[in-house]
Amino acid sequence: MKYIHSQEVLDIPEGVKVAIKTRIVTVEGPRGKLTKDLGHLAVNFGHPKKNTISIEIHHGNRKNVATLRTVRSIIQNMVIGVTKGFKYKMRYVYAHFPINVNLDQSKETGLWEVEIRNFIGEKIVRRVVMQEGVDVELSKNQKDELVLSGNSLERVSQSAADIQQICKVRNKDIRKFLDGLYVSEKGNVVEN
Repeated sequence: MKYIHSQEVLDIPEGVKVAIKTRIVTVEGPRGKLTKDLGHLAVNFGHPKKNTISIEIHHGNRKNVATLRTVRSIIQNMVIGVTKGFKYKMRYVYAHFPINVNLDQSKETGLWEVEIRNFIGEKIVRRVVMQEGVDVELSKNQKDELVLSGNSLERVSQSAADIQQICKVRNKDIRKFLDGLYVSEKGNVVEN
């Protein structure tokens, strides 16, 4: 079934500028600037009134119409990112061998690198390079906790996923060996 016309409307808060040119969305706010290329999606952007963006599609089927909500969520997350930021907290879980985590910032690229040692007593050193714009620090008031923060939800959550994935238990019963680094809390850098 074809939907003749479908539309989503997004309100932009004060102090945030959204510019859309050839489906490249640029959001500027107090915390910085984010850019996302949505050129692969066949949606039209409009500006019906001040601080409002309309996203619409004509003659789309069910899957095309579903992209409207996705595009709206992406832009909404970018707006939250440049106003409040995103913060993920990760906890180390271990039964016997304590996990050692070291943080290092690369001289050439300026990206943070997380180094994980002694995972289930293994000698292998696991290294994860954080995505651009993601800051990582060891928690000051909580033992065995890592705090990832940044403006882009995609980059912060992907960095957390990379850390969790590199600490997968292999060749053992995963019901018994629950060791790893897991996301314990998701929130914003700027608390209300």
